[in-house]
Amino acid sequence: MKQTRVNTLFGIEHAIIQAGMVWTSGWRLASAASENGCLGLIGAGSMKPELLSEHITKLRNNFKEKNISKPFGVNLPLIRGDINELIKTILKEEVKIVFSSAGNPKAFSNIFKENNITWVHVIASVKHALKAQEAGCDAVVAEGFEAGGHNGIDEITTLCLVPQVVDALDIPVIAAGGIATGGQIAACMAMGAEGVQIGTRFAATTEASSSEAFKNKIVEAKDSDTYLIMKKLNPVRLYKNKFANDVINAERSGATADELKELLGRKREMKGIFEGDLDEGELEMGQSSGLVNDIPPVKTVVQNLLNEYSEAVSKI
Repeated sequence: MKQTRVNTLFGIEHAIIQAGMVWTSGWRLASAASENGCLGLIGAGSMKPELLSEHITKLRNNFKEKNISKPFGVNLPLIRGDINELIKTILKEEVKIVFSSAGNPKAFSNIFKENNITWVHVIASVKHALKAQEAGCDAVVAEGFEAGGHNGIDEITTLCLVPQVVDALDIPVIAAGGIATGGQIAACMAMGAEGVQIGTRFAATTEASSSEAFKNKIVEAKDSDTYLIMKKLNPVRLYKNKFANDVINAERSGATADELKELLGRKREMKGIFEGDLDEGELEMGQSSGLVNDIPPVKTVVQNLLNEYSEAVSKI
């Protein structure tokens, strides 16, 4: 793959970031991604501070046992109620790369900069990309609404979002949302992105901490098997299961935000992704699930992405 500012920023061989996904991106997945030349992220969105510390320790011990030193990072949703405790954990563990999302980056800029943390924020519009750059972020992830999990309210696609963000910013732009093949990586680079962040493809790997039932559902999913729901609360892209259909029916019936919150209940993500409840859980996956047909190790995924990228570039 072409070398960009993203490679230099993180010290990685390939400008590919494994997304920090709840109940999926534990230390095994992050370690495998980093070991294979990408940037692995531990997803702190489903972790208490103590568990995050445990995953960081296990990842580092794994590197130590293999006598390797690789960069890795942590993904932080800034709207977490215990965000300050999670940040304290990151500082205590001396994590040097943080990807943040779902919140105001300016509120945390001083603490990240004072501690020499390389900081990237996930955005879904040009407006928020400019705010992230102003806050002092070293790069942004421009995520189109094809992505799984929580999405931007404006429903801008990756193909339209990335070039506009590239034109607006001076810092590197990492493309995300619906990316699962090397050909798509080449397309994003052609639009000016200097790297990509990939979620769903890495969620269906042997090292991902999500349940086998959830991984198999990603493989089974076709092009139209996900949709964006909960637009009155916080838009999220899910597989079309019973729970998602219940929410859609409630929305169509005029349910209020409070009624939707009650329907959502608690721990739906854990129930669906980690425990494998395919009916009542949230099965967060992107539209790229239609491109995922197997559950290989991360090493195989990365090699396939690189081969597909080279093939696509040669065709162009």
